[in-house]
Amino acid sequence: MAQSHEDWALGYLDEVWWSRLAQPKMHAWSFKEPLRLQKKQQQKGEKQALACYGVLFDEGASKQMRLRFVARRPISAVTIAFLEWVLAGLAAEGKRVWVLVWDNASWHVSKKVRRWISAHNRRVKREGGVRIVECRLPVQSPWLNPIEPTWLHGKRAIVEPSRKLTVEELMERVCAHYGCALEEPIPQDVL
Repeated sequence: MAQSHEDWALGYLDEVWWSRLAQPKMHAWSFKEPLRLQKKQQQKGEKQALACYGVLFDEGASKQMRLRFVARRPISAVTIAFLEWVLAGLAAEGKRVWVLVWDNASWHVSKKVRRWISAHNRRVKREGGVRIVECRLPVQSPWLNPIEPTWLHGKRAIVEPSRKLTVEELMERVCAHYGCALEEPIPQDVL
């Protein structure tokens, strides 16, 4: 239904952790010696992984990803900040409705987020803007969200077999893989 309206956007939202130490499960063929991923050690006080919000927009034949890293971890306030950021981009594109498909993570179904979405939609009805139509996926059904496989492919694409990536390198590689601009991470104390 969303694809039949030019001013609607169908977007699948999810969060993922990008590890700097863990290696994704990979299969590789080598002619001479087998490829070995080296085990990486964490230094004291160093970030092991980075949290990232992403939304995959399905526009029929084309798909577009928008990413935003998080300073610490996904929580309700950060979810709201990410939604506002995505909505600003959709408004600039002339969209009126965002059909938001996402799972039942605690920071998606919290009272704070539900109240914010309701208040946002009331404000849009009065003043104009992009309305959010939520579509929640059933509990424990990640295969229904098309963004899930893209995370796995991304983790395999950015892996560095011989060394640990810096935080900056990791963010740059992820954004380059998905063709996104690298934005400033969302701070934890946004609201």
